[in-house]
This record gives sequence, structure tokens and C-alpha cells, in this order.
Amino acid sequence: MITEIVQPVVSNFIKSLRDIGYTFEVAVADVLDNSITAKANKIQISCFPDPKTVFTLLDDGVGMSNEELIDAMRLSANDPDSPREDYDLGKFGLGLKTASFSQCKDLTVISKKDCNISIKQWDLNYISMKNEWLLITPEIENYKSFPLFEEFMNQESGTLVIWREIDTFTELDIPHKLDVLRDHLSLVFHCFLEGIVPGKKALKISVNGQTLEPFNPFNPKHIATQQLVPEKIRYNNSEISVQPYILPHHSKLSNEEFDKYATKDGYTKSQGFYLYRAHRLLIYGTWWGMHRTNDAHKLVRIKIDIPNNQDHDWGIDIKKSSANPVSEIKKDLKRIIQQVTVKGSRPYTGRGKKIEDKATTRFWELAADNKEIHFAINRGHPIIKTFKDTLSEEQQHLLKVILMGLESYLPLDAIVAQLNANPLKVNQETLIDENEIKMLVENWRSKGISEEFIKELLKTEVYKNKEGYFENAH
Repeated sequence: MITEIVQPVVSNFIKSLRDIGYTFEVAVADVLDNSITAKANKIQISCFPDPKTVFTLLDDGVGMSNEELIDAMRLSANDPDSPREDYDLGKFGLGLKTASFSQCKDLTVISKKDCNISIKQWDLNYISMKNEWLLITPEIENYKSFPLFEEFMNQESGTLVIWREIDTFTELDIPHKLDVLRDHLSLVFHCFLEGIVPGKKALKISVNGQTLEPFNPFNPKHIATQQLVPEKIRYNNSEISVQPYILPHHSKLSNEEFDKYATKDGYTKSQGFYLYRAHRLLIYGTWWGMHRTNDAHKLVRIKIDIPNNQDHDWGIDIKKSSANPVSEIKKDLKRIIQQVTVKGSRPYTGRGKKIEDKATTRFWELAADNKEIHFAINRGHPIIKTFKDTLSEEQQHLLKVILMGLESYLPLDAIVAQLNANPLKVNQETLIDENEIKMLVENWRSKGISEEFIKELLKTEVYKNKEGYFENAH
């Protein structure tokens, strides 16, 4: 057998390596994973446009020796199939490098361990020019003016990651990029920020001096949140934790809280599974093709927490931003979906039945015909009946046409869209002019309205709980 060494064209390989598909916030989260694995309790992030955009991330973890830093800078340093510590959020040994290269051409890492400081640098322009993976040991003096360097020097241990020659966004993009980053980190690492990860202190993360607050997407502390019975699934000698939640109906929330838990994607797109690996959120707002996205189930969110030895079974990629469980696991998840979605639709279907409440005479009613349903105006409503009796035959026909038109062209799509997007802002009752209602009552009184008719009116939506209109009208 004849073999030949065929080296890749490094400059071309670098371009492919940089184009894996990271967004800025996903790349930063991937780098931050290394800090958590290094047992950091505090992580500081800095990114300012002036004088030249530089991104720095500092942690107070255990740090690395010179040999450990070289190994950390090596591509594919880890065997993805090798066992890892429970708290290890890595897998391929690529995250630090691929995430950084996706955003910048110059990655420098400075680390301190046992009072010894080590520094290494990947300069992609230099590598392309030399066509070799040449790791640089730069002079540490050149980094004294960089953000968070002084804080790094004052720590007993830790690691400072520096991105230079960032070419994925401009200085004008930084405020928006950091807003997105804060939201992303607050969600992805909320378990660590809340201090609910077993055996770990609450993590502190700050971005440009602003401390992040955890965002728990399940709103578990709200009294109206339904936390259903959790379930454990055994697979490949490991345990998968599944915890379903049903979020509160919008009527139970303030405007601010409703908008907060809708997230930027909205409730409908945020329904489904939330996959955590070792308490770190990876994927969210998906049914993995096992269930159709449905407005009736917009409040259903199911938390899945897996150990870090099941990446293969869940198809987790390098960026930790896509996954798809194997069919054996899906069988259990489908069963859980069926159980949870039945309960998850009740806050809406239960409220929909109010229109059929027999204790109140309503303007609208549900009508069934040939297995179809439609909304119809209640012709037996006392106000409509009274008005109809005052009309001529021709006018009664015109009224019928008007009512049929209102029913036929009820803007259901627009109503559903507004209820989904802005349910707290939809309030038809504000359109009722109370003075007009009082004048109508007084007019009926002057014409000798009967007590029987008054009793009928008090059952209607307009006059429900408004008996004072009749008592005060003269």
C-alpha cells in the first residue's frame, strides 16, 4: 500500500472553519462554556467600539498552565467519545477556537494558574501567509491596555479571552449585538445564574459592567404557572429528566410580564421542548416534528435535562444549537406531548366556553351546522328583539341583511392574530358608552318599560352587574 501525506491548503481551510454558522451570541456562549467547565464563579464581558473594537471575556476559574493552554488552543483537543466530568460543557475540543474564529481573525488567550501566567495567540492572517498552524507566544506587555486585563492581573487565577480584528459586525452594531447577547446569556445560563445547579454557587455574568439577571422561560414562581408531574426516562444507562410546564393565561399576567415571557419569538413559536445538557440550555421552542405548532398549545413548555454523555443520542452539533433525538427517545416524548397538550389547551378552550354560558344573554352565540361551527348574532337578544319590533317590514329585512353581513365577514384572522400578539391590549368593552346606555334606559322608562323586560335586560352582557342604571333612571 502506497500512502502520501496531503496537507490541506490552510488558507482555504480557515475560511471553511470560520463559516460554520455561529451568530455572535451563540459564539460567546460557546466560549463561556469553557469558563463554567473551569469552575468559574464570575464572568465579565467587555465590548466597546472605541478606539478599536475588541471583545474580551474574563473568568475567575482555575486557569491553565502553559502546557494546558497549548492543549486548549489545539483544534479537536478532546476525544468526543471520551468520558467527561458532569460539569463539563464541552465535547469536541473545538468550541473556543471555532466560536472565536467565526467572529475574529485574532484570538489571544491569557491564563493564570499557581501564580504563573501563560499567553498564546492564533493569528489567522499569519497562519494563511505561512500555510502552517503556527501558534504564537506574544509579549504580554502588548495587552496591558486591553479591557479587563488589570482585573485579570489582580486575580489569583483565571483566563482572559481576547478577540481582535472582528469582521462580522461594525462598531455601529455593538449596542444591538450586546442587547441580544444579554438576552441570550440570561436564558441559556439561567440555571447557573439562579444557583439551582447542584454543587455550584450562583454564577455572576456581567456585560459591559451590567450584571445579568436570569430569565427562566417557565416562569415557575408565578402562582398561575402549572408545574406538571415530572418524569424520568431511562436510556443507555442514563437518566433523562422531563418537566412539563403550562404558563399562565395572559389574563393572569401584567403587560410587562406577558411581554417578557413571550420572548422575542412570541408565545406560539416558543412552545415545545427546551433541551438542557448538564443544566445549560441548548435548543428551545421545537417539537422535533412530533407535534404541530398550535396556538391552543402556545403556553406549553417542556423542559428536558440530559447528562453530557448523550450528545450522540440527541444529535447535538458543534455549535450546540441544533439537535434531534433518536426514535427510541421520541416514543416517550410523543406520549408526554399527548398528555401535556390536552392540559395545555384548557386555559383557552375553557375560556372559549364562556360564550355558551346560559346565565347570561349574549349578543354572540356559537352555532353548529353539518359538523361546522360559526359565530352568530343572537336574534333572541331582548335589545335586538325590541329594536326589530319598532321597524317596518322593509326595515326588518334590511336589519336581517346587516346582521348576516356582520356574521359572514367577522374578521376572524385579524382577531386571532391580535389575541396571539397583543391579548392584553384587546379590550372591546372600552367601546361601550355608558352614557348612551343610561339614555336608552331612561327612554325605555319614559315609555313604560315592563319589569319583565328589565329582568331580561339584566341578564344581558350590556347590563350585567349594572342594575344601578335602572334604579337611577327616571
